[in-house]
Amino acid sequence: MADSRYLTVALGQLAPVWLNKAQTIEKILAAIHQAADQGAKLVAFGETLLPGYPFWLEPTGGAVFNSEKQKRIHSHYLQQAVNIENGDLDEICTLAGQRGIAVIVGTAERASDRGGHSIYCSLVYVSESGQIKNVHRKLMPTYEERLTWSPGDGHGLRTQALGDFTVGALNCWENWMPLPRAALYAQGEDLHVAIWPGGLHNTNDITRFIAKEGRSFVMSASSLMRASDFPADTPYLDEIIADAPEYFANGGSCIAAPNGEWVIEPQVGEEGVYVATIDQHQVLEERQNFDPVGHYSRPDVTQLHVNRERQSTVKLLD
Repeated sequence: MADSRYLTVALGQLAPVWLNKAQTIEKILAAIHQAADQGAKLVAFGETLLPGYPFWLEPTGGAVFNSEKQKRIHSHYLQQAVNIENGDLDEICTLAGQRGIAVIVGTAERASDRGGHSIYCSLVYVSESGQIKNVHRKLMPTYEERLTWSPGDGHGLRTQALGDFTVGALNCWENWMPLPRAALYAQGEDLHVAIWPGGLHNTNDITRFIAKEGRSFVMSASSLMRASDFPADTPYLDEIIADAPEYFANGGSCIAAPNGEWVIEPQVGEEGVYVATIDQHQVLEERQNFDPVGHYSRPDVTQLHVNRERQSTVKLLD
């Protein structure tokens, strides 16, 4: 029997088939197989990889009020967004159960419990038995993201047991927010998963910082996006890629150990599945001198209160 102190984990650094849910799911399934073939028990994918990050906002004037252009793109986004209740993640769940691998995937979620016509940046945790155990909706979309994503809630600020590890995860700039990090630390998190739309500028510093602050392993899973990754039928494609950089998102997926040292250095510019085995005893060693919610905390002086109720516009009493 394998020693549960060791866990093999994988970073799935993919480019979506942008705003094509079915074809992007096919890429995710292939990456899950690849990770499982290398013995991984957890694979993580980037923020809203499924079906894609809203790269159109800046180049197409996303802040123009009542724009017919923005309405058309929003409609396209909604049609390709993930509705969990309708079974859009069923293939991923089935494969996770068949291969015995947990999956963290970033989705643009079309949430039925909020009416079904707004989009949430939602991180979904699928267990190694193939069950959806957590859906965390990003608390605060960043900058232009607020033009297309809705604010989430604290319902998903939860951790999951995996071997000897306790796994927690946050979306993109949520990882800069001290209090959501603290909420996960307090639940025993020692493997933190940060998912990003992509970018070395995001992952290079904060991955090691969170590792040293939390005395935990930290996985940063990023997507990749190039002009060639936009399908030909993308609305307003010429406008989106008119002055396109080499990369809209250049990856930067990486893993840091609890002492801040690299396990996998940032991977830039290439799609791939990157695998490493981590040792929970390293967490125990680094907690000897600093434990942010244990012996080095003062809850009598500072204490965090977290509302984990799922927010909804209506409460129906039948």
